[in-house]
Amino acid sequence: MNTKKTSKKAAYTGVFAAVAASSCCIPPVIALIAGIGGSASALSWMEPFRPYLIGIAIIAIGYAWYTYLKPKKAEDCCEADKKPTWYQTKGFLIGITLFAAISIAFPYYASIFYPNNKKEITIVKQSNIETLNFDIKGMTCASCELHVVHAVNELGGIVDVVASFEKANATVAFDNSKTSKKDIEKAINSTGYKVIHQNKEK
Repeated sequence: MNTKKTSKKAAYTGVFAAVAASSCCIPPVIALIAGIGGSASALSWMEPFRPYLIGIAIIAIGYAWYTYLKPKKAEDCCEADKKPTWYQTKGFLIGITLFAAISIAFPYYASIFYPNNKKEITIVKQSNIETLNFDIKGMTCASCELHVVHAVNELGGIVDVVASFEKANATVAFDNSKTSKKDIEKAINSTGYKVIHQNKEK
């Protein structure tokens, strides 16, 4: 088997696995940039496979480097004398490795794509401040949390909002004279994640 072709296939497999590993976190950012929400949770079903996909990416790219760096056999000498194509160069492997690393780490820096849209509000009556807990289906990573927080902060009268994909909820403090729980639920649902229950925070 041609080791160069094997190295190329391994590198591409690694990149595909790396992108797939973060595919549940990428749609929310794309949805935000494109101004759409319904597709944000489209790939959330892939989240349980993330550790395995990361493992596949590391193994595949590691193998690509191994086939590139391993000592050449005597029969490969003639091939080695030929000018390598772009995917047979060290630069190609470095680029593929960096791209895979950036893709895998995406959930940890996705926040840079979300502008801070929290508004300063003037509280007229403290009795108007209400805090609700929304149970949400579909969030799988920190990027999902940021998408929910951003959507809710677009509303007027939001005092504070904290979303957690681990707890599958969002806690929202708001001025009920300026917005309503129905508006908040609608904002959350617009992201592609769904409110399945709501109750007052104790």
